[in-house]
Amino acid sequence: MRILGIPGSLRKASLNRAALRAAQELVPAGVTLEIADLDGIPPYSEDIERPLPAPVAALKATIRESDAILIATPEYNYSVPGVLKNAIDWASRPYGDSAWAGKPVALMGASPGMMGTARAQYHLRQTLLSLDMHPLNHPEVMLARAGQRFDEHGRLVDEASRALIARLLEALVAWTRRLGTP
Repeated sequence: MRILGIPGSLRKASLNRAALRAAQELVPAGVTLEIADLDGIPPYSEDIERPLPAPVAALKATIRESDAILIATPEYNYSVPGVLKNAIDWASRPYGDSAWAGKPVALMGASPGMMGTARAQYHLRQTLLSLDMHPLNHPEVMLARAGQRFDEHGRLVDEASRALIARLLEALVAWTRRLGTP
């Protein structure tokens, strides 16, 4: 089974990108997790969607080749970052050619704040449902005070957080199989 991890941040030292790297270490046997790179994806404009810009076409192809999606999002101003929403919008376009339709998806997020991306994840769920995706409901992974959970090299060292991400991955694999993909 192939999971595509999508970071909601472009920053290379992002805590959410680091959480996806931890997830790569924690995937169940027989499962791979590739991390998408959203660098180079232009701001969405219908004026340039035919033909799709090369980075967008590559992202859509990777989404289609994946069995499930794992999004790690920070929270900006009570919502998802613009770069993540932009990538989601691009991969749903042009109309009638969405790469997201029918995909199982799990969410997680890391934040230095007390809420641990709760508002961003709930807001993101609205968007995912409109795209005919199948969000996993539990467990919820909202890593609050995340700066204390990672070491200076960006490695997730908090064992409770690692265990929670491992449970999320196991649940995503089971959810994907239950939905019949693959």
